[in-house]
Amino acid sequence: MDKLQAEIDAISSQIEALQQEREQLSIGAASPDGSSPQAIAEAYRRHARETAQVSAEVKGIDDAIAALSAQLHQKQQQSQNWQKLSPAEHAVEEGRARAREHADRINELAAELAGEVKELKAIADRISPSYWQVYYKPFITGFKSISVPYVRSDGDVWTIVNRVV
Repeated sequence: MDKLQAEIDAISSQIEALQQEREQLSIGAASPDGSSPQAIAEAYRRHARETAQVSAEVKGIDDAIAALSAQLHQKQQQSQNWQKLSPAEHAVEEGRARAREHADRINELAAELAGEVKELKAIADRISPSYWQVYYKPFITGFKSISVPYVRSDGDVWTIVNRVV
């Protein structure tokens, strides 16, 4: 709960900072230097060049504020839902969050391990015929059933399966 509130506070402060920055950026009106048609045209061209960058920056700030506002709304909804939970439900939700972090890490490691096993198998396949000729035995065995763990969830139940490499 404290982590969620800290995230809400961080998002809110970032939105405020962006809003202050946006207020400081302003686009003034073009002011022609002279009354000749060339001077007026040049003044408006210069104004357009100068304001293009500011306009793009304002647009970027507005987009960031919109994205952060949506994220803030989501976090506030989570906070409200969190406050409605019983102590047992709190413990379960915290445990699920920690378990999700570990499951994600296991899946990352499994993908990395699968790649390493495939590379080892490619090397073994390449040198095995020569290895037999030199040492009269296999270089490496057991590749027919190598598997790595993978954690998946249907939303309610988590399952650890072995994926064959």
